[in-house]
This record gives sequence, C-alpha cells and structure tokens, in this order.
Amino acid sequence: MKKSVSKLYLYGAIACIVIVAIVGYLYCFSSFSKSSNTQYVYIDTDDNIDSVYKKVEPIANSFPYQAFKTLTHHFGYAEHIHTGRYAIHPGEGALKVWRHMKNGLQEPINLTLPSVRTLDKLSVELSKKLMIDSTSILQALTDEATCEKYGYDTTTIACMFIPNTYDIYWNSSVEKLLDRMKKESEKFWNEDRTQKAKALQLTPVEVITIASIVDEETANNGEKPMIAGMYYNRFKLRNAEYPEGMPLQADPTIKYAWKRFDLKRIYNNLLRIKSPYNTYVNPGLPPGPIRIPSVAGIDAVLNLVKHDYLYMCAKEDFSGTHNFARTYQEHLQNAAKYSKALNERGIK
Repeated sequence: MKKSVSKLYLYGAIACIVIVAIVGYLYCFSSFSKSSNTQYVYIDTDDNIDSVYKKVEPIANSFPYQAFKTLTHHFGYAEHIHTGRYAIHPGEGALKVWRHMKNGLQEPINLTLPSVRTLDKLSVELSKKLMIDSTSILQALTDEATCEKYGYDTTTIACMFIPNTYDIYWNSSVEKLLDRMKKESEKFWNEDRTQKAKALQLTPVEVITIASIVDEETANNGEKPMIAGMYYNRFKLRNAEYPEGMPLQADPTIKYAWKRFDLKRIYNNLLRIKSPYNTYVNPGLPPGPIRIPSVAGIDAVLNLVKHDYLYMCAKEDFSGTHNFARTYQEHLQNAAKYSKALNERGIK
C-alpha cells in the first residue's frame, strides 16, 4: 500500500514537473511572433511601458506575450526603456525578445542615401528612415559651425553624402549620422579616386560639383563621361576671350538658382538671375553641388573622356543623349534642331 502511495506521489510530482516545463516552454521559449516573417518593433523617445505593450501585442502569441509582460514587470524594464528598432524573428521566444529590448540590442536598418537636389529634401528623406525629425537634420546641415566641424560649409556639406546603402541604427542621433557619413565619405575617397582627382587637378568637392551637373544633364550613364569631359574643358579653359575661364553655361544650375526643377526650356530672361549658381554669368563652378550626385556621376568625372568639345545640346530625337560641338557655330545648328523639335511638340 505504501509503495502504491509513493508511486502515486512520484507520478504526480513528475506530472507537475512536466506541466511546469510545458507551461514554461509555452511562455518563454515558444515562438513569440505569430508571423513566419521577421517583425520589427520601433521604440522611440515618446514610448512608455503601455505604448510598448501596444506595439508588441498585435504581433505576439498569447502565452509569450504574457511572459514578456511578466519579465518587464519584475525586472524594471519600464524605468529603462531603450529606443531602437528591434527584430523579432520567427521561432524566437519571449525571453530572447525581452532580453534584446531590455539591453538595447537593436537591429540596424539599410539606409539608402537618395540622390536628391536640396538639403531640405535630403532631410525629409532621411527622417522617413530614421528616428530623427527632418527639422533637426536640416538645422545641422545649414549650421556653419556644424558643417565646419566636418570640413565643409553650408554650400558644400552635401558632398559628404555618398548615395550608397549603409547599415545604421534607426535611433542614431544627428551627430552620429553625420559622423558616419563623414567616415563613409573618407572610405569612398580611396587612393584610386583621390589620385584620379589629383591627375585632373580637381578637389573632391570640385569633382562632386561637376558630377552633380552631369547627373542633371542626363540619366544615361554611358554618356556621362563625355558630358563630364565637356564641362571639364570649359572649367579649365583660359584664353584671351576668357581670361577668368569660360562660363560653364550649365542649364541645370539655372534651374537650381530659381528652384524650378520642372523647367523644360531655359529662356534668356531666366539667365539674368542674380545668383552664385548662375553659371551663365559667373565663371567657374557654382559654390557647391546642385544635387547629391550618383556614384556613377562621380566616377564619370574621374574617368571623363578627353576630347575637345566645348558645347553640347540635347538631341532632337529626345533620346536623352546629346549632340556635341567644337565651335559655337556648330552648337547653334544643333540648338536650332532641338528648338524646332520642342516647338513641334508644343513644349514650352
């Protein structure tokens, strides 16, 4: 009889242990997420423990969610909430999810820098991917002291942004973002690119400024080295007619000066704008880039085609490519063909 009772207690104890183990597994180690895909939780500076729960609950299974709440309650997470972007992978349990969020072990985002025209547009696009608001970014990019810290001014700071894709934390501060961009810019300007710029007697800022004009002239990467060669010829030309250098006469800089990027035709009255970006009046390069150029545009300048063309005009077939000319008379003929094509299509 005693042996039967002992066995009964033993079996009961084993059953309790099994039940506890199963419950413990369901609560702490079964898949936290309902989804078979990785889910992300974004915690910002406005979040408290209740808003964290609201962000977590929709993606969580019932038992792991209760375990998560228990862990946060007993280990002081509410007083030490870390901002960030937290990944919840399929199969991860509540214990791992809680530990990552408690210790701030977030997952970086893939930040693709856009090739945009203005600093305010850049700020808006960056703020869509990061926790920082666009106003804070723009204030930094238009602050002379901040720009000087990184070796630029407010007209050239765009040169520090190379449009590649980077792993970066979603909750990075403005300072950390700019530090990272400076580091990536230095990495981009490796020995090969630096030596090519020196061979052309150009600084990286000058290369990027020319590249920004080239990118505005065409989306055809194959033609960019030809266009870069033409603008380089103008920039370096010094003769009796142009003792201070030949004006670049780049239509995209006029659009930038007016901030009218939708212009299809540049009329003479638009060329009278008083702006340092008016390359029809001012010799040399504009104060800085007129957009964040693509890597293809930058490398097109560094690997420009050496030729003796000084003029170009969009082809009348609207192919996005150009007719090049050595003399102004040849250029006028090309311009007349293009103007006729515009008129025939009613483009003003």
